[in-house]
Amino acid sequence: MNNKRCYYEVLEVSREATEGEIKAAYRKQALKYHPDRNPGDKAAEECFKEASEAYEVLRDPEKRDIYNRYGHEGLSGRGFSGFQGFDDIFSNFGDIFEEFFGFGGRRRGTRSQRGSDLRYDLSLSFMEAAFGCDKEIEIRRREVCETCRGTGCAEGTEPAVCRHCGGSGQISQNRGFFTVRTGCPYCRGEGRTIPNPCAKCRGQGTSHTRKKVTVRVPAGVDTGQRLRLSGEGEGGPQGGMPGDLYVFLEVKPHDFFQRDGKNVICRVTISFVQAALGDSVPVPTISGEKNLTIPKGTQPGDILTFPGEGIPSLRGGGRGDQIMQVMVKTPVNLTKEQERLLTEFAELEKNKFTSRIKKLFGKSA
Repeated sequence: MNNKRCYYEVLEVSREATEGEIKAAYRKQALKYHPDRNPGDKAAEECFKEASEAYEVLRDPEKRDIYNRYGHEGLSGRGFSGFQGFDDIFSNFGDIFEEFFGFGGRRRGTRSQRGSDLRYDLSLSFMEAAFGCDKEIEIRRREVCETCRGTGCAEGTEPAVCRHCGGSGQISQNRGFFTVRTGCPYCRGEGRTIPNPCAKCRGQGTSHTRKKVTVRVPAGVDTGQRLRLSGEGEGGPQGGMPGDLYVFLEVKPHDFFQRDGKNVICRVTISFVQAALGDSVPVPTISGEKNLTIPKGTQPGDILTFPGEGIPSLRGGGRGDQIMQVMVKTPVNLTKEQERLLTEFAELEKNKFTSRIKKLFGKSA
């Protein structure tokens, strides 16, 4: 049972709140419960975490849409695990905290900046999506500079303590009765500068490179879903943690099969003789060919099913079904003998029909 409170209730906004209203509501909560204003208060800390998690979701249009549709379970099913700790919060929202009241710089100076996430659009065949596969892709990303090993410094040199903030990563400013701390603009909150930057990466600690990555595609994926490859994004400046790689999937259409959730849909064409007398015909499935029993008297548009021959469930629990709509083909270019036999059959059907009409109106045959 998920005991998390509604994110809109946490920030005290309506479900129709604009981006500006959500930001203002979060500012109010963050001002009230920020750890620097409530030292040692565990309850305030939990409220701050809760508000930060709510804001992280509602400020992101994609996450907000998933939450509006499916709630907390929908987010957890797509890899969102909630509040990840103060380092990630201050890294992601550092500019917001500085805009609000100068917080954030203290945290920045204690850790390297995380690298950027990357996106890759991957096209899959119908069968690759159905049964899963390994796909090797090539991405262009920033990695730790081989020359300076991520330090950003030229060989034989070291970073220097920022002379403006004394290495704290923040500068104090008096604003009325308050002393507000902001991130140091000279060292960008790092607390250090690089007097002699590496010639290859120009002090960034990373350089562009191309890398081949193997993407393990699970069985049952569909268009619009994405895979997350942790740590395969760009390397962080000054040796920071790498970001993630998000692989967005697109499944190509199949010539014979269509997909409806876990079910596979197709059409099977038979002759009118097979429809009338019944038959057994070979039909393709995504697992291979299988014989389909055509019952006597099958009508055009009838539905026949192969249970368990559909798409494997992405979360386990078996496969869907293959659902087949029967199409009856009218013969053309008949021989004289075929025409004669069909004419005889038509006369028999005509006599049966006439008898049924006479009985309907109470007339004797």
